[in-house]
Amino acid sequence: MSDAQPLARVGAVMVDCLDPERLLEFWGEVLGVEAAERYPDFIFCTKIPGNHIRLAFQRVPEDKVVKNRLHLDLTTPDPDTFIDRVIELGGSRVQDHGDKAFSWSVLADPEGNEFCVTAHG
Repeated sequence: MSDAQPLARVGAVMVDCLDPERLLEFWGEVLGVEAAERYPDFIFCTKIPGNHIRLAFQRVPEDKVVKNRLHLDLTTPDPDTFIDRVIELGGSRVQDHGDKAFSWSVLADPEGNEFCVTAHG
């Protein structure tokens, strides 16, 4: 590992969306975050509990039309219960992958932004 200082640090993972308030509500339930700063067309969340990362939502005029090039990988002790809750919150199950050794599900938030979930470990 290098001792060099980084040139930059991640301030937030920015999510483009049509409705920042709706995504704040969804991700607030999923990750336990809330609004920390609000600006016209932007909401920056509190840090994700147990992490130094925070999400932010930026209003954009266009719909999401292709697969994300960057996504969150989430872990949970009970993926099936988690997936059920995501669907109750307005998200969706996109696809399942893997085998007995390792499996994960691709989910989407209410605006179609994909993320993955797997069991801890």
